[in-house]
Amino acid sequence: MASTAPDINNTLETPGRRAELVTGGLDFAGVTDTVAAVWERPRPPRAWYIAMAFALTLLGVLGAMILYLIFNGVGVWGLNNPTAWGFDITNFVFWVGIGHAGTLISAILFLFRQKWRTGINRFAEAMTIFAVMCAGIFPGIHLGRIWLAYWLAPLPNQMAMWPNFRSPLLWDVFAVGTYFTVSILFWYVGMIPDLATFRDRATSRVKQFIYGLLALGWTGSSRHWHRFEVAYLILAALATPLVLSVHSVVSFDFAVSQLPGWHTTIFPPYFVAGAIFGGFAMVMTLAIPARELFGLKHIITKRHLENCGKIVLVTCLMVGYAYMMEFFMSWYSGSPYERFVFRSRAAGPYAWAYWTMIICNVAVPQLLWFKRIRTNVWGMLAVVMAVNVGMWFERFVIIVTSLSQDYLPAAWDYYRPSLVEILTLAGSFGLFLTLFLLFCRYLPMVAMAEVKTVMPQATEHHVAYVPVTRAFDYNPDEHEPPAELERGAARL
Repeated sequence: MASTAPDINNTLETPGRRAELVTGGLDFAGVTDTVAAVWERPRPPRAWYIAMAFALTLLGVLGAMILYLIFNGVGVWGLNNPTAWGFDITNFVFWVGIGHAGTLISAILFLFRQKWRTGINRFAEAMTIFAVMCAGIFPGIHLGRIWLAYWLAPLPNQMAMWPNFRSPLLWDVFAVGTYFTVSILFWYVGMIPDLATFRDRATSRVKQFIYGLLALGWTGSSRHWHRFEVAYLILAALATPLVLSVHSVVSFDFAVSQLPGWHTTIFPPYFVAGAIFGGFAMVMTLAIPARELFGLKHIITKRHLENCGKIVLVTCLMVGYAYMMEFFMSWYSGSPYERFVFRSRAAGPYAWAYWTMIICNVAVPQLLWFKRIRTNVWGMLAVVMAVNVGMWFERFVIIVTSLSQDYLPAAWDYYRPSLVEILTLAGSFGLFLTLFLLFCRYLPMVAMAEVKTVMPQATEHHVAYVPVTRAFDYNPDEHEPPAELERGAARL
Protein backbone atom coordinates (compact mmCIF):
# COMPACT_ATOMS: atom_id res chain seq x y z
CA MET A 1 0.00 0.00 0.00
CA ALA A 2 3.03 2.24 -0.03
CA SER A 3 2.35 5.33 -2.08
CA THR A 4 3.90 5.58 -5.55
CA ALA A 5 2.78 9.20 -5.98
CA PRO A 6 5.54 11.82 -6.25
CA ASP A 7 6.54 13.50 -3.01
CA ILE A 8 5.67 17.11 -3.80
CA ASN A 9 7.95 19.77 -2.35
CA ASN A 10 5.58 22.39 -0.91
CA THR A 11 8.16 24.10 1.30
CA LEU A 12 8.72 27.08 -1.04
CA GLU A 13 6.71 30.28 -0.63
CA THR A 14 5.98 32.71 -3.45
CA PRO A 15 4.79 36.29 -2.85
CA GLY A 16 1.02 36.48 -2.57
CA ARG A 17 0.56 32.72 -2.62
CA ARG A 18 0.82 30.48 0.41
CA ALA A 19 1.96 26.94 -0.23
CA GLU A 20 -0.75 24.33 0.16
CA LEU A 21 -0.78 22.10 3.23
CA VAL A 22 -2.59 19.34 1.31
CA THR A 23 -1.05 18.50 -2.05
CA GLY A 24 -1.89 16.19 -4.92
CA GLY A 25 -5.14 17.99 -5.80
CA LEU A 26 -7.05 16.23 -3.01
CA ASP A 27 -10.51 17.52 -2.18
CA PHE A 28 -12.54 16.76 0.96
CA ALA A 29 -13.56 13.33 -0.33
CA GLY A 30 -9.98 12.61 -1.36
CA VAL A 31 -8.70 13.31 2.16
CA THR A 32 -11.32 10.98 3.65
CA ASP A 33 -10.57 8.24 1.12
CA THR A 34 -6.82 8.48 1.70
CA VAL A 35 -7.02 8.21 5.49
CA ALA A 36 -9.84 5.67 5.58
CA ALA A 37 -8.15 3.44 3.00
CA VAL A 38 -5.74 2.17 5.66
CA TRP A 39 -8.67 0.89 7.71
CA GLU A 40 -10.94 -0.21 4.85
CA ARG A 41 -8.51 -2.51 3.07
CA PRO A 42 -9.03 -6.17 3.96
CA ARG A 43 -5.36 -6.56 4.81
CA PRO A 44 -2.71 -4.02 5.73
CA PRO A 45 0.52 -3.91 3.71
CA ARG A 46 3.07 -6.67 4.22
CA ALA A 47 5.43 -4.25 5.95
CA TRP A 48 2.77 -3.78 8.66
CA TYR A 49 2.80 -7.52 9.40
CA ILE A 50 6.61 -7.56 9.52
CA ALA A 51 6.67 -4.58 11.88
CA MET A 52 3.94 -6.09 14.05
CA ALA A 53 5.79 -9.42 14.29
CA PHE A 54 8.92 -7.57 15.39
CA ALA A 55 6.97 -5.48 17.91
CA LEU A 56 5.17 -8.50 19.37
CA THR A 57 8.49 -10.33 19.73
CA LEU A 58 9.89 -7.42 21.75
CA LEU A 59 6.65 -7.25 23.75
CA GLY A 60 7.04 -10.92 24.61
CA VAL A 61 10.59 -10.21 25.75
CA LEU A 62 9.27 -7.44 28.01
CA GLY A 63 6.73 -9.79 29.59
CA ALA A 64 9.38 -12.48 30.11
CA MET A 65 11.80 -10.01 31.74
CA ILE A 66 9.12 -8.67 34.09
CA LEU A 67 8.16 -12.19 35.17
CA TYR A 68 11.81 -13.07 35.66
CA LEU A 69 12.24 -9.95 37.78
CA ILE A 70 9.20 -10.75 39.93
CA PHE A 71 10.38 -14.28 40.66
CA ASN A 72 14.02 -13.37 41.30
CA GLY A 73 14.00 -9.79 42.62
CA VAL A 74 15.82 -6.63 41.57
CA GLY A 75 19.15 -8.36 42.10
CA VAL A 76 18.93 -9.45 38.45
CA TRP A 77 19.63 -5.81 37.56
CA GLY A 78 23.06 -4.24 37.67
CA LEU A 79 22.22 -1.83 40.51
CA ASN A 80 24.75 -1.36 43.28
CA ASN A 81 25.55 0.91 46.19
CA PRO A 82 25.35 3.87 45.60
CA THR A 83 23.74 3.53 42.11
CA ALA A 84 20.24 2.51 43.21
CA TRP A 85 18.69 3.99 40.06
CA GLY A 86 19.83 2.66 36.70
CA PHE A 87 18.02 1.69 33.55
CA ASP A 88 14.69 1.59 35.40
CA ILE A 89 14.40 5.30 36.21
CA THR A 90 16.38 6.28 33.10
CA ASN A 91 13.71 4.57 30.98
CA PHE A 92 10.93 6.11 33.06
CA VAL A 93 12.17 9.67 32.57
CA PHE A 94 12.88 9.00 28.87
CA TRP A 95 9.37 7.74 28.16
CA VAL A 96 7.74 10.46 30.26
CA GLY A 97 9.66 13.03 28.23
CA ILE A 98 8.47 11.50 24.96
CA GLY A 99 4.92 11.30 26.26
CA HIS A 100 4.99 14.79 27.72
CA ALA A 101 5.68 16.32 24.31
CA GLY A 102 2.78 14.92 22.30
CA THR A 103 -0.13 16.73 23.89
CA LEU A 104 2.03 19.82 24.33
CA ILE A 105 2.74 19.85 20.59
CA SER A 106 -0.91 19.47 19.69
CA ALA A 107 -2.40 21.77 22.34
CA ILE A 108 0.01 24.70 22.02
CA LEU A 109 0.01 24.65 18.24
CA PHE A 110 -3.80 24.58 18.34
CA LEU A 111 -4.01 27.56 20.69
CA PHE A 112 -1.61 29.48 18.45
CA ARG A 113 -3.71 28.55 15.41
CA GLN A 114 -0.88 26.88 13.56
CA LYS A 115 -2.64 25.28 10.60
CA TRP A 116 0.20 22.90 9.78
CA ARG A 117 -0.38 20.99 13.05
CA THR A 118 -3.38 19.23 11.51
CA GLY A 119 -1.20 16.74 9.64
CA ILE A 120 0.75 15.54 12.69
CA ASN A 121 -1.36 16.24 15.78
CA ARG A 122 -3.04 12.82 15.85
CA PHE A 123 0.36 11.10 15.71
CA ALA A 124 1.61 13.31 18.53
CA GLU A 125 -1.41 12.67 20.76
CA ALA A 126 -1.31 8.91 20.19
CA MET A 127 2.42 8.91 20.90
CA THR A 128 1.69 10.58 24.23
CA ILE A 129 -0.75 7.91 25.38
CA PHE A 130 1.48 5.01 24.43
CA ALA A 131 4.69 6.55 25.82
CA VAL A 132 3.10 7.29 29.19
CA MET A 133 1.89 3.68 29.33
CA CYS A 134 5.48 2.53 28.73
CA ALA A 135 6.75 4.95 31.36
CA GLY A 136 4.29 3.70 33.96
CA ILE A 137 5.80 0.21 33.88
CA PHE A 138 9.21 1.16 35.25
CA PRO A 139 8.34 2.75 38.62
CA GLY A 140 6.11 -0.26 39.26
CA ILE A 141 8.77 -2.89 38.62
CA HIS A 142 11.41 -0.70 40.30
CA LEU A 143 9.60 -1.20 43.62
CA GLY A 144 10.71 -4.82 43.78
CA ARG A 145 7.85 -6.46 45.68
CA ILE A 146 5.13 -5.71 43.16
CA TRP A 147 2.56 -7.75 45.09
CA LEU A 148 2.86 -5.21 47.93
CA ALA A 149 2.26 -2.18 45.71
CA TYR A 150 -1.02 -1.51 47.54
CA TRP A 151 1.11 -0.22 50.44
CA LEU A 152 1.60 2.91 48.33
CA ALA A 153 -2.09 3.75 48.40
CA PRO A 154 -3.17 6.21 51.13
CA LEU A 155 -5.31 3.61 52.86
CA PRO A 156 -5.30 2.65 56.57
CA ASN A 157 -3.46 -0.60 57.18
CA GLN A 158 -2.15 -2.70 60.05
CA MET A 159 1.35 -1.18 59.82
CA ALA A 160 0.09 2.42 59.93
CA MET A 161 2.08 3.19 56.75
CA TRP A 162 1.11 6.30 54.83
CA PRO A 163 2.62 7.76 51.69
CA ASN A 164 5.01 10.65 52.19
CA PHE A 165 3.19 13.49 50.46
CA ARG A 166 6.35 15.60 50.65
CA SER A 167 8.19 13.15 48.41
CA PRO A 168 8.61 14.19 44.75
CA LEU A 169 8.09 10.55 43.80
CA LEU A 170 4.51 10.89 44.99
CA TRP A 171 4.22 14.17 43.13
CA ASP A 172 5.06 12.14 40.02
CA VAL A 173 2.12 9.85 40.66
CA PHE A 174 -0.38 12.69 40.72
CA ALA A 175 1.27 14.68 37.92
CA VAL A 176 1.67 11.81 35.48
CA GLY A 177 -1.73 10.32 36.37
CA THR A 178 -3.53 13.62 35.80
CA TYR A 179 -1.62 14.22 32.60
CA PHE A 180 -2.46 10.76 31.27
CA THR A 181 -6.17 11.31 31.97
CA VAL A 182 -6.30 14.72 30.28
CA SER A 183 -4.25 13.47 27.33
CA ILE A 184 -6.65 10.58 26.71
CA LEU A 185 -9.62 12.97 26.82
CA PHE A 186 -7.93 15.42 24.46
CA TRP A 187 -7.01 12.63 22.04
CA TYR A 188 -10.40 10.94 22.15
CA VAL A 189 -12.52 14.09 21.85
CA GLY A 190 -10.54 15.14 18.79
CA MET A 191 -11.24 11.76 17.15
CA ILE A 192 -15.02 11.79 17.56
CA PRO A 193 -15.88 13.32 14.13
CA ASP A 194 -13.44 10.95 12.41
CA LEU A 195 -14.81 7.94 14.28
CA ALA A 196 -18.26 8.91 13.03
CA THR A 197 -16.84 8.92 9.49
CA PHE A 198 -15.54 5.39 10.02
CA ARG A 199 -18.95 4.41 11.37
CA ASP A 200 -20.69 5.73 8.27
CA ARG A 201 -18.24 3.99 5.94
CA ALA A 202 -18.32 0.66 7.81
CA THR A 203 -19.31 -2.36 5.74
CA SER A 204 -20.32 -4.71 8.57
CA ARG A 205 -22.73 -4.48 11.47
CA VAL A 206 -20.00 -5.19 13.98
CA LYS A 207 -17.86 -2.30 12.75
CA GLN A 208 -20.87 0.00 12.62
CA PHE A 209 -21.73 -0.84 16.21
CA ILE A 210 -18.16 -0.45 17.55
CA TYR A 211 -17.40 2.82 15.79
CA GLY A 212 -20.92 4.09 16.39
CA LEU A 213 -20.43 3.46 20.10
CA LEU A 214 -17.10 5.26 20.04
CA ALA A 215 -18.56 8.18 18.06
CA LEU A 216 -21.06 8.90 20.87
CA GLY A 217 -23.96 9.52 18.52
CA TRP A 218 -22.19 12.16 16.43
CA THR A 219 -24.37 13.44 13.59
CA GLY A 220 -22.36 16.39 12.31
CA SER A 221 -25.09 18.90 13.16
CA SER A 222 -24.25 22.53 13.87
CA ARG A 223 -24.98 21.97 17.55
CA HIS A 224 -22.59 19.01 17.71
CA TRP A 225 -19.85 20.97 15.96
CA HIS A 226 -20.33 23.91 18.32
CA ARG A 227 -20.12 21.69 21.41
CA PHE A 228 -17.14 19.85 19.97
CA GLU A 229 -15.15 22.99 19.22
CA VAL A 230 -15.83 24.45 22.68
CA ALA A 231 -14.87 21.18 24.43
CA TYR A 232 -11.72 20.81 22.34
CA LEU A 233 -10.66 24.39 23.06
CA ILE A 234 -11.22 23.95 26.82
CA LEU A 235 -9.22 20.71 26.86
CA ALA A 236 -6.38 22.36 24.93
CA ALA A 237 -6.36 25.26 27.39
CA LEU A 238 -6.28 22.82 30.33
CA ALA A 239 -3.63 20.59 28.79
CA THR A 240 -1.14 23.35 28.00
CA PRO A 241 -0.24 24.44 31.56
CA LEU A 242 -0.58 20.85 32.74
CA VAL A 243 2.00 19.49 30.32
CA LEU A 244 4.33 22.38 31.05
CA SER A 245 4.20 21.42 34.72
CA VAL A 246 4.38 17.61 34.37
CA HIS A 247 7.99 17.35 33.29
CA SER A 248 8.88 20.11 35.73
CA VAL A 249 7.49 17.89 38.51
CA VAL A 250 9.49 14.94 37.15
CA SER A 251 12.62 17.11 37.28
CA PHE A 252 11.92 17.75 40.97
CA ASP A 253 12.86 14.11 41.60
CA PHE A 254 16.39 15.36 41.09
CA ALA A 255 16.29 19.10 41.79
CA VAL A 256 15.02 18.83 45.39
CA SER A 257 17.82 16.45 46.37
CA GLN A 258 21.18 17.50 47.80
CA LEU A 259 23.24 15.44 45.38
CA PRO A 260 25.80 17.36 43.25
CA GLY A 261 24.70 17.47 39.64
CA TRP A 262 21.03 17.24 40.62
CA HIS A 263 20.47 20.11 43.04
CA THR A 264 19.91 22.86 40.47
CA THR A 265 17.09 25.20 39.53
CA ILE A 266 17.72 24.85 35.79
CA PHE A 267 16.16 21.38 35.72
CA PRO A 268 12.45 22.31 35.26
CA PRO A 269 12.87 24.47 32.09
CA TYR A 270 15.73 22.24 30.93
CA PHE A 271 13.59 19.11 31.16
CA VAL A 272 10.64 20.78 29.41
CA ALA A 273 12.79 21.98 26.51
CA GLY A 274 14.36 18.53 26.27
CA ALA A 275 10.93 16.88 26.23
CA ILE A 276 9.78 19.07 23.32
CA PHE A 277 13.07 18.32 21.56
CA GLY A 278 12.77 14.57 21.97
CA GLY A 279 9.00 14.60 21.40
CA PHE A 280 9.21 16.26 18.00
CA ALA A 281 12.00 13.87 17.06
CA MET A 282 9.80 10.89 17.99
CA VAL A 283 6.81 12.32 16.09
CA MET A 284 8.96 12.56 12.97
CA THR A 285 10.35 9.08 13.61
CA LEU A 286 6.80 7.73 13.49
CA ALA A 287 5.36 10.00 10.79
CA ILE A 288 8.06 9.54 8.14
CA PRO A 289 7.71 5.74 7.79
CA ALA A 290 3.92 5.92 8.18
CA ARG A 291 3.47 8.45 5.37
CA GLU A 292 5.52 6.19 3.10
CA LEU A 293 3.85 2.96 4.17
CA PHE A 294 0.21 4.14 4.18
CA GLY A 295 0.26 6.61 1.28
CA LEU A 296 -0.11 9.81 3.30
CA LYS A 297 2.47 11.90 1.40
CA HIS A 298 -0.14 14.43 0.26
CA ILE A 299 -1.47 14.99 3.79
CA ILE A 300 1.71 14.74 5.86
CA THR A 301 3.79 16.75 3.42
CA LYS A 302 7.36 17.93 3.32
CA ARG A 303 6.16 21.24 4.68
CA HIS A 304 4.96 19.54 7.87
CA LEU A 305 8.26 17.71 8.25
CA GLU A 306 10.31 20.82 7.57
CA ASN A 307 8.41 22.78 10.23
CA CYS A 308 9.03 19.95 12.70
CA GLY A 309 12.69 20.01 11.74
CA LYS A 310 12.89 23.73 12.46
CA ILE A 311 11.45 23.21 15.94
CA VAL A 312 13.90 20.36 16.54
CA LEU A 313 16.69 22.74 15.62
CA VAL A 314 15.42 25.51 17.92
CA THR A 315 14.98 23.18 20.89
CA CYS A 316 18.39 21.64 20.14
CA LEU A 317 19.90 25.09 20.70
CA MET A 318 17.96 25.43 23.96
CA VAL A 319 19.19 22.07 25.19
CA GLY A 320 22.76 22.85 24.14
CA TYR A 321 22.56 26.14 26.04
CA ALA A 322 21.36 24.24 29.13
CA TYR A 323 24.33 21.87 28.86
CA MET A 324 26.73 24.84 28.77
CA MET A 325 24.99 26.59 31.65
CA GLU A 326 25.33 23.48 33.81
CA PHE A 327 29.09 23.58 33.40
CA PHE A 328 29.20 27.35 33.90
CA MET A 329 27.14 27.19 37.11
CA SER A 330 29.24 24.35 38.49
CA TRP A 331 32.29 26.62 38.09
CA TYR A 332 30.52 29.80 39.23
CA SER A 333 29.09 28.12 42.34
CA GLY A 334 32.53 27.65 43.79
CA SER A 335 31.47 24.22 45.07
CA PRO A 336 34.24 21.62 44.62
CA TYR A 337 31.61 18.87 44.61
CA GLU A 338 29.68 20.39 41.69
CA ARG A 339 32.91 20.99 39.78
CA PHE A 340 34.00 17.40 40.33
CA VAL A 341 30.70 15.94 39.09
CA PHE A 342 30.72 17.87 35.82
CA ARG A 343 34.42 17.25 35.17
CA SER A 344 33.73 13.57 35.76
CA ARG A 345 30.85 13.59 33.30
CA ALA A 346 33.04 14.92 30.50
CA ALA A 347 36.29 13.12 31.34
CA GLY A 348 35.44 10.40 33.88
CA PRO A 349 34.37 6.78 33.58
CA TYR A 350 31.09 7.68 31.83
CA ALA A 351 32.64 10.13 29.36
CA TRP A 352 31.58 7.81 26.51
CA ALA A 353 27.92 8.31 27.45
CA TYR A 354 28.32 12.08 27.89
CA TRP A 355 29.94 12.62 24.50
CA THR A 356 27.39 10.36 22.82
CA MET A 357 24.74 12.67 24.27
CA ILE A 358 26.55 15.80 23.03
CA ILE A 359 27.09 14.43 19.53
CA CYS A 360 23.51 13.22 19.11
CA ASN A 361 21.72 16.16 20.78
CA VAL A 362 23.91 19.11 19.84
CA ALA A 363 26.16 18.28 16.88
CA VAL A 364 23.99 16.15 14.60
CA PRO A 365 20.87 18.42 14.65
CA GLN A 366 23.02 21.28 13.30
CA LEU A 367 22.53 19.62 9.90
CA LEU A 368 18.97 20.99 10.01
CA TRP A 369 20.33 24.47 9.28
CA PHE A 370 20.53 23.29 5.66
CA LYS A 371 17.28 23.28 3.70
CA ARG A 372 18.54 20.39 1.60
CA ILE A 373 18.51 18.24 4.75
CA ARG A 374 15.16 19.60 5.99
CA THR A 375 13.52 18.70 2.69
CA ASN A 376 15.18 15.29 2.43
CA VAL A 377 12.86 12.85 4.19
CA TRP A 378 15.42 10.17 4.91
CA GLY A 379 18.09 12.68 5.90
CA MET A 380 15.72 14.08 8.52
CA LEU A 381 14.87 10.58 9.69
CA ALA A 382 18.57 9.91 10.32
CA VAL A 383 18.87 13.16 12.31
CA VAL A 384 15.84 12.51 14.53
CA MET A 385 16.90 8.92 15.16
CA ALA A 386 20.17 10.30 16.49
CA VAL A 387 18.19 12.69 18.70
CA ASN A 388 16.17 9.78 20.13
CA VAL A 389 19.42 8.04 21.09
CA GLY A 390 20.85 11.24 22.52
CA MET A 391 17.81 11.96 24.67
CA TRP A 392 17.99 8.53 26.25
CA PHE A 393 21.68 9.04 27.00
CA GLU A 394 20.88 12.44 28.50
CA ARG A 395 18.72 10.75 31.13
CA PHE A 396 21.38 8.10 31.70
CA VAL A 397 24.12 10.72 32.18
CA ILE A 398 22.05 12.79 34.61
CA ILE A 399 21.06 9.82 36.77
CA VAL A 400 24.03 7.48 36.79
CA THR A 401 27.01 9.87 36.80
CA SER A 402 25.71 11.71 39.87
CA LEU A 403 24.78 8.55 41.79
CA SER A 404 27.86 6.47 41.06
CA GLN A 405 30.23 9.05 42.61
CA ASP A 406 28.57 10.73 45.58
CA TYR A 407 30.02 12.35 48.72
CA LEU A 408 31.56 9.12 50.05
CA PRO A 409 34.43 7.90 47.81
CA ALA A 410 34.57 4.59 49.67
CA ALA A 411 31.11 3.77 48.26
CA TRP A 412 31.87 4.63 44.63
CA ASP A 413 31.14 1.90 42.12
CA TYR A 414 30.78 1.58 38.36
CA TYR A 415 27.26 0.76 37.20
CA ARG A 416 26.99 -1.85 34.46
CA PRO A 417 23.49 -2.70 33.18
CA SER A 418 22.64 -6.37 33.11
CA LEU A 419 21.22 -8.20 30.12
CA VAL A 420 17.83 -8.20 31.85
CA GLU A 421 17.82 -4.40 31.95
CA ILE A 422 18.83 -4.10 28.29
CA LEU A 423 16.13 -6.54 27.21
CA THR A 424 13.56 -4.73 29.35
CA LEU A 425 14.40 -1.47 27.58
CA ALA A 426 14.07 -3.16 24.19
CA GLY A 427 10.78 -4.70 25.32
CA SER A 428 9.35 -1.30 26.22
CA PHE A 429 9.85 -0.27 22.60
CA GLY A 430 7.96 -3.42 21.66
CA LEU A 431 4.97 -2.29 23.73
CA PHE A 432 5.14 1.18 22.22
CA LEU A 433 5.34 -0.10 18.63
CA THR A 434 2.58 -2.66 19.14
CA LEU A 435 0.16 -0.01 20.39
CA PHE A 436 1.16 2.39 17.63
CA LEU A 437 0.72 -0.20 14.86
CA LEU A 438 -2.72 -1.13 16.18
CA PHE A 439 -3.60 2.57 16.25
CA CYS A 440 -2.52 2.94 12.61
CA ARG A 441 -4.61 -0.05 11.55
CA TYR A 442 -7.89 0.54 13.39
CA LEU A 443 -8.14 4.27 14.19
CA PRO A 444 -7.88 7.42 12.03
CA MET A 445 -4.16 8.24 11.91
CA VAL A 446 -4.79 11.76 10.67
CA ALA A 447 -7.37 14.24 11.96
CA MET A 448 -9.49 14.31 8.80
CA ALA A 449 -11.96 16.88 10.12
CA GLU A 450 -9.15 19.25 11.10
CA VAL A 451 -7.17 18.78 7.88
CA LYS A 452 -10.20 19.82 5.85
CA THR A 453 -10.49 23.11 7.74
CA VAL A 454 -7.09 24.26 6.46
CA MET A 455 -7.77 23.43 2.81
CA PRO A 456 -8.68 26.22 0.38
CA GLN A 457 -12.10 24.64 -0.18
CA ALA A 458 -13.01 25.41 3.44
CA THR A 459 -12.73 29.18 3.02
CA GLU A 460 -15.70 31.35 2.14
CA HIS A 461 -13.81 32.86 -0.78
CA HIS A 462 -13.22 29.55 -2.50
CA VAL A 463 -15.46 28.89 -5.50
CA ALA A 464 -16.91 25.41 -5.81
CA TYR A 465 -15.57 23.03 -8.45
CA VAL A 466 -12.45 25.16 -9.13
CA PRO A 467 -9.13 23.33 -8.70
CA VAL A 468 -6.77 25.13 -6.37
CA THR A 469 -4.17 25.74 -9.08
CA ARG A 470 -6.78 27.24 -11.43
CA ALA A 471 -8.13 29.44 -8.64
CA PHE A 472 -4.70 30.92 -8.01
CA ASP A 473 -3.64 31.23 -11.63
CA TYR A 474 -6.83 32.73 -13.07
CA ASN A 475 -6.52 36.42 -14.05
CA PRO A 476 -9.83 37.98 -15.16
CA ASP A 477 -8.02 40.70 -17.11
CA GLU A 478 -6.26 38.25 -19.39
CA HIS A 479 -8.56 35.24 -19.77
CA GLU A 480 -12.18 34.35 -20.14
CA PRO A 481 -13.62 32.82 -16.96
CA PRO A 482 -13.35 29.03 -17.07
CA ALA A 483 -16.48 26.92 -17.20
CA GLU A 484 -15.86 25.62 -13.69
CA LEU A 485 -15.79 29.19 -12.38
CA GLU A 486 -19.05 30.09 -14.11
CA ARG A 487 -20.78 26.99 -12.75
CA GLY A 488 -19.41 27.66 -9.27
CA ALA A 489 -20.51 31.29 -9.33
CA ALA A 490 -23.99 30.32 -10.53
CA ARG A 491 -24.27 27.73 -7.78
CA LEU A 492 -23.20 30.24 -5.11
